[in-house]
Amino acid sequence: MQVSPALAEGSVPAPAAVIKANETPGLKTAVFAGGCFWGVEAVFSHVKGVTSAVSGFDGGNASTATYERVSDGDTGHAEAVKVTYDPKIVRYDELLRVFFAVVTDPTELNRQGPDSGTQYRNALFPQSPEQNRVAAAYLAQIKVLNPWHRPIVTRVEFGRPFYAAEGYHQDFAAHNPDHPYITRWDLPKVAALKRMFPQHWKADFTRG
Repeated sequence: MQVSPALAEGSVPAPAAVIKANETPGLKTAVFAGGCFWGVEAVFSHVKGVTSAVSGFDGGNASTATYERVSDGDTGHAEAVKVTYDPKIVRYDELLRVFFAVVTDPTELNRQGPDSGTQYRNALFPQSPEQNRVAAAYLAQIKVLNPWHRPIVTRVEFGRPFYAAEGYHQDFAAHNPDHPYITRWDLPKVAALKRMFPQHWKADFTRG
């Protein structure tokens, strides 16, 4: 996938976390919802230390965890991405910084870019008490600093499992780099990752 030199609209230099994640050795998973999962997956697939990024749904029930049903906007699900990462290479707080800087606009309520509905909300789904601690601290930090200059509406949600989306959604940006949605909305985010976080950038796309 060739990365456009364009920048993501609304990319913001989110601050480094004051509270760092203190994670035990071994691979960890984190779940992020930040609009259409194609772009969320594309960005995290280019982060060093990420070993897998899977598009799917979180926040609802198994019976409605299909793209067709979630697209109705009434299932409780958000389009989300489950990221597997090595905390020796990239910590959870560093993933949060990438997420808020280039993946999502945390001031948009139930929408991102051209997409609207609760399924496109921006939310964090902590997978451990440590992630919950770090997520709460980082949200408090950016609400004080607030480089967006608008109210931050990102939610922290718990208690629901993650469900992988249909196969044709996986690695979508890698398989469809010329898709109009990808070129307009997602490749600029990947380019912003490369520009803003060279220490975390890797050129290869990690297949889910």
